[in-house]
Amino acid sequence: MTGARFERLRAAWRKVEEFHTAWFDTRWRHVMRREARTQQDTLRALMLLETLGVEGPVAYETLDLVPYMVADLHEWHQRMGREEFGDPGVCC
Repeated sequence: MTGARFERLRAAWRKVEEFHTAWFDTRWRHVMRREARTQQDTLRALMLLETLGVEGPVAYETLDLVPYMVADLHEWHQRMGREEFGDPGVCC
């Protein structure tokens, strides 16, 4: 295969990949975002239970994640329908 022919084939393949990505991203983006949010909410709930002392199935592995999850606590509890959360100084 010559160099020019290979480059044309490569460029055509890139266009096919771009079309494929655009097609599936636009059709399934909202579904993937909703699934990601559900997974994040589940993780946050497990982390909250862990912080409150309720033994969870992933007890030891999640302790390192607690500081990172505290930053998301405010947005999460409002999305779950609670305007205030915890004692004064915990969140709001």
